[in-house]
Amino acid sequence: MICGAFILNLIIGSVDIPLKDVSSIIMGDEVQKASWRFIIIESRLPQALTALLSGAALAVSGLMLQTAFRNPLAGPDVFGINSGAGLGVALVMLLLGGSVSAGMFTFTGFVAIFVSAFAGAMIVTMIIFGFSNIVRNNVMLLIIGLMIGYIANSAISLLNFFATEEGVKSYMVWGMGNFGGVSMRNMPVFAGIVLLALLASCMFIKPLNALLLGTQYAINLGFNVKLVRNGLLMVTGLLTAIVTAFCGPVAFIGLAVPHIARLFFKTENHRVLLPGTMLCGAVVALVCNICCYLPGEGGIIPLNAITPIIGAPIVIYIIMKK
Repeated sequence: MICGAFILNLIIGSVDIPLKDVSSIIMGDEVQKASWRFIIIESRLPQALTALLSGAALAVSGLMLQTAFRNPLAGPDVFGINSGAGLGVALVMLLLGGSVSAGMFTFTGFVAIFVSAFAGAMIVTMIIFGFSNIVRNNVMLLIIGLMIGYIANSAISLLNFFATEEGVKSYMVWGMGNFGGVSMRNMPVFAGIVLLALLASCMFIKPLNALLLGTQYAINLGFNVKLVRNGLLMVTGLLTAIVTAFCGPVAFIGLAVPHIARLFFKTENHRVLLPGTMLCGAVVALVCNICCYLPGEGGIIPLNAITPIIGAPIVIYIIMKK
């Protein structure tokens, strides 16, 4: 399924390129039109790779948050982590007049955007973990997360109000969500960070299984729960920050995909569920990216106009089931 979705991402677009020619371009052979090579190598291939990696990253972030908080409605967007990363990006983009973006492979471009997104995501995640030690009710904790997200969005609105026209436009385009923000030149850095963080998340499989049975059970098994949660915080913040910095605040994938994986694999064991969630997240993100292309030359619609259509029914189903 993931291979089929990936191939469709290379074929579907405003320019019709035959599958045979797409295959030839990927293999390095010559094709009749040089423009086709540019479209595949510089646009569709990095976009498909970005969707694959981003979907896996956001889905794993959602799964780890849901297990750590023991809340089926936890996710980077629901708990305001996306909004925190977005606020960090807004501080850089809007205060500098829109002259900085993640696509700029410079110190003031990529590093500034990524560090600000990571800082924003980490601050919000730490606040949520702090409240989780005080508030034991999952619904109340969810509401606190939503309120933190509203506060971050309010700060973003104020920054937009005082920013330049160029800065507002740059931030608005970024905020709509798009897997096309990573070029082939930036791909090694983006893919390297995401893959390292995903590999780090696999190291938490045993602690996550222990946390399923409660904090006290995990302590009895010899796990340092505080250290585990801090590690989860770091990995989740890193995954959310890198994806948000390059692709914008992508909604619902982190919330809905872990539940899709649970329904598909019919298990809570993270040995199966965590890699399964990565695969499901990659497939869902690739499908969403395909759906963004309108027929013919109709253009591309924002990613965040598609993800709620897939994610919202899943969330409603979980609410009704619980």
